[in-house]
Amino acid sequence: MGKFRSLISNTLIFAVATLSSKLLTFLLLPLLTYILPPEQLSSATNAMYTCNLILPVMYLCISEAIIRFGLDPVVNRRDLFTCGVLTVLGGFIVVQLVFPLIGGTTFAQGFIEGYEGLVRVYVLTSAMRTVVTHFVRASGLVRIFALDGLLTTIFTLVFVYLFLLKFEMGGRGYVLATICADALSSITLIVFLRLYRFIKLRGLDLSLWKTMLRYSIPLVPTAVFWWVTNLSDRYFVTLMCGKAINGLYDASARFPTIITMVSAIFTQAWQISAFNEYQSKEGEKFYSTVFRSYYTFVFLAASGIIMLIRPVTKLMMESRYYDSWQYAPFLVLAVSFSCFVTFLGTIYNAAKKNAMVTITTAIGAVLNIVLNWRLIPHYGAQGAAFATFVSYFLVFAIRAFDTRKYIKIQMQPARIVMSLALLLAQVWVSLTQPPYGMIWQVLIFVLLLLCNLGYVIFVARHFLGMFTRRFKKA
Repeated sequence: MGKFRSLISNTLIFAVATLSSKLLTFLLLPLLTYILPPEQLSSATNAMYTCNLILPVMYLCISEAIIRFGLDPVVNRRDLFTCGVLTVLGGFIVVQLVFPLIGGTTFAQGFIEGYEGLVRVYVLTSAMRTVVTHFVRASGLVRIFALDGLLTTIFTLVFVYLFLLKFEMGGRGYVLATICADALSSITLIVFLRLYRFIKLRGLDLSLWKTMLRYSIPLVPTAVFWWVTNLSDRYFVTLMCGKAINGLYDASARFPTIITMVSAIFTQAWQISAFNEYQSKEGEKFYSTVFRSYYTFVFLAASGIIMLIRPVTKLMMESRYYDSWQYAPFLVLAVSFSCFVTFLGTIYNAAKKNAMVTITTAIGAVLNIVLNWRLIPHYGAQGAAFATFVSYFLVFAIRAFDTRKYIKIQMQPARIVMSLALLLAQVWVSLTQPPYGMIWQVLIFVLLLLCNLGYVIFVARHFLGMFTRRFKKA
């Protein structure tokens, strides 16, 4: 029971950091859709998504090595932090040298035109914040990590207010607000935690740096492939349907981030438990119980979002964005299976078999591109949403089968199939809007709850037990 309590406790701590940053998406949504027309929102987000493609290539996913090696008590903290910072700075210099070549391409003119200077700065501030916060987390300062997430959310809201409302900078103001918030986050942590003490100017352990890079570099293709599966649909929609439709599509994609939020909270805590329990005697049972509980709540969250998507869209978005709701149901399913894919990815990481992470992700990325190319001309942005769902589902199926070589999770596939069938029925009801559609959706949610009731009770009992024990101690 102690391992479950530890996982729940870490999850609650990480919830503060992740909830604050993910809730920012919803706090900004009414403001962004009120101020920015779909074309401007599309241009700003495409520029930021392009940065997300550049980032893993620039800093070689070194933050993942900081987490992995930071959990090892024998690793020197100064060497660890310095290697991370130097990797970011070196990658940033390379990006500045290469960027003039990229800036003249058709891709750049189509997706980052007018944002070139901001993109150059964005990649540095984002990469540096990632390294700093991962080092804080790897050092066991999870409460500080959580507090930083809350403060960064506040910083972003303040800068968005200044740049969009006061200075009326449009889409560029949105990107600049993110840059300033990331920079201020890094500076705050470095100053108040005195992280500059961990910069080692002499005698750097080069062997550790090489080991970290050997671990992180194979993750770069995986990050790129994830980008293709997650975000390439925006580029296809922009090219085939126009910026206005892509603006609606991007707005609809913000609702499934509720599930991403739940997943990110859990995954950060789960990584610690996954590494610790991988080789334990009860590891298989622990993994199985956690995964079944996890997909129970992801499926229930997906059903709730699909049920409420239309009224929430009408409530939160400016009227010109209302039609965006129709793209959300399949994106909700896509994000749900991306959560399961990420969970199974921790098995590869614990087993140090990162090559299979890359291979399975590449399969999903290739399928996503092919389906986007074939479906969008016929079904518009709805085809892109469906393509993303199918891609994630395929990667999940492959990983569910392949990871059994390392640890045999008892997934109860019949329950997964039944839950997915109910969700697909709910998507159909949501999109076709038959008479008494909301009643049908509520009934489907209840059936889904009954199908997974055992694990709802299991998790609730552990939560209540943990809080009861803490209350008695107090």
